[in-house]
Amino acid sequence: MSILIKPIITEKATANTELNNCFSFFVKTKANKVEIKKAVEAAYGVSVEKVRTINVRPDRKTKFTKTGIQHGKTNALKKAIVQLAEGESIDLYTNM
Repeated sequence: MSILIKPIITEKATANTELNNCFSFFVKTKANKVEIKKAVEAAYGVSVEKVRTINVRPDRKTKFTKTGIQHGKTNALKKAIVQLAEGESIDLYTNM
């Protein structure tokens, strides 16, 4: 399976792409920076300068129902912010 799950396309990530040439991806939670770098270079054919990772904690939720209190949580995520070499770019809209 691929380490890259999907690219993050939000206003903040798009601004970071335009200003700093950094692209954001959701990645597998067990992936490390070296594996992420190799996966991006293989998938998009670019050279990566720097990889920064963020572990996003799960959100815990509580519902009060007739049958009692229901507890739940969302999945934990990992984000990777990948900075490309000068002059290189990824077109996320045609490679999906």
